[in-house]
Formats: sequence, structure tokens, C-alpha cells
Amino acid sequence: MNFQPIKPKKVSTQIADQIRSSILAGEFAPGDKLPPERELAEMFGVSRPSVREALNVLASSGLVMSYQGGGTVVKSLVESSSANPLSELIRVEQERALDVIEVRKCMESWTTWYAAKRALPEDIRRMEDIIARMEHNLELKQPSEDLDANLHIAIARATHNIVWQHMMQSIFDAMKEFQQSVWRAVYLTLEDHRILFDHHSAIVQAIKAKDPQAARDTLVHHLTFAESRSSAYVFKKQL
Repeated sequence: MNFQPIKPKKVSTQIADQIRSSILAGEFAPGDKLPPERELAEMFGVSRPSVREALNVLASSGLVMSYQGGGTVVKSLVESSSANPLSELIRVEQERALDVIEVRKCMESWTTWYAAKRALPEDIRRMEDIIARMEHNLELKQPSEDLDANLHIAIARATHNIVWQHMMQSIFDAMKEFQQSVWRAVYLTLEDHRILFDHHSAIVQAIKAKDPQAARDTLVHHLTFAESRSSAYVFKKQL
């Protein structure tokens, strides 16, 4: 017989294992902050140094990143480094953003499909809250560029597939600077903002109705519209 001695796990390892499991289960989305050290220590019934050590383990494995005074944030599972090569490519060659939108049409047609099949009441509430804030901005004649991204990520989250969720977050992180430029240069009128609001509202309504095909169709219609506006923006800059 070749039995090995049983070694008790360190407290910090057990904490790290539980937090890792929560992240991989989708309980924390990319960009979400973990509770502060003090709260985690109370939740686990351990000392703050044990929590700090566990967070350092998770940071070393690339699952989280800690910021001085800013807490600990969950990272995307598909990030290859602290830099985002796709973001840099789009910044240097903006026409590549159109390639990303083409990929988004493929990906999001499926995330929206699965969201319509799997969304839980809390997912619907999250989306409807974003829509309500978009409508409020519309009334104030203010843009909703950040809420736009948040809604698409909330849809990916509603698939309850951790890979979809992290892939979408990574793409939106890469597209952020380009999307802000498009919003500020192309969607200039109240009518533009109304069209975008109507698109997003229709997508959420289809998901809420648990109609995967309608959800997919409205999403593709929306991204085709966004693609045409983005193309006009890129080609105008090239002139």
C-alpha cells in the first residue's frame, strides 16, 4: 500500500477555493467588486490577514485584481495579460472595430437566444432597471453609452454560461474607447437615441417573453444598425 499522509488545507487556501468557485459559477461577473476584506473576514469567520492571503492567491492566478483604495475586482477569464491587444489593434486600426462588430453579431445572437431561454427573474429585473435608466436619460436628452454596454453584458450574464459572460466582457472592454467615439460622433440627435432605446427595449421584452427567435432577430437588427453607423464613422475618418 502506498497511502499518502493527509495534509490539512490552510485557511487562506479554503477561502480562495470558495471565492474561486463563486467566480466560476458566475456569481461574480467580470468587473464586479468582491466584498471588502472586513466583510469577507466576517463571512468566513476568519482573520483579515487570512482573507488578504487568499486574495493574493487569486490575484496571482489572474482571477482578480486588487487596487489601492479601490477594492478587489474580478477579471475576465479570457484576458491574456494586463494589456488588451485587441483594444490596441482597434485604437491603431479603427476599421478592425467593424470586424469585432461582425463577431459580436454572431456571438450575441446566441447569448440573446440563450438568455431568452434561461433568464431568471433577477436577470430580467437587472435588464429592466438598465432600460428604465436609459429611458430617464432619454427624457433628459443625455446619452446612455455606458448603459448600452451594461445591457449587453447583462444579457450575456443571463445565459448563466460563465464563458459567454467573460468573453462578452473582454470584447466590450476592448471596444470601449471606439464605442465612446461613435456615440459622440454619430448618435447626435434625440431621434438617434430614441431608435437605440427602442432597439434595446424590444430585445429585453423578447427575452422577458421567453421568445428566443424574436430575441435573436431584434438583436441582429440592432447590431446591423450599429454596424452601419460605425462603418460611416470609420470611413468618414479615413477621408
